[in-house]
Amino acid sequence: MAKDEKHGAREERLQVMLTPEEVKALDDFRFQSRMPSRAAAIRELLKRGLNAEGFDIAAEGGRSSEYGVTGASPGGSPSETSSKKR
Repeated sequence: MAKDEKHGAREERLQVMLTPEEVKALDDFRFQSRMPSRAAAIRELLKRGLNAEGFDIAAEGGRSSEYGVTGASPGGSPSETSSKKR
């Protein structure tokens, strides 16, 4: 079985700009989890994030620059309670 048949062809490319601190957090996760690449680490983190519950729903009109990897998202940190939960 070919690699693409097992996992599906990856046809979409995304570009993400990160701060040095965010890159360090990503690389730390990658090496601690023994991931083969940054792309694999990002896919794993996306999978975990999409399966997570109890996070705040993004507010309308939010700017991309307000969402970081190492800081709180707009509306508070993930540990704070909110009426707008997923």
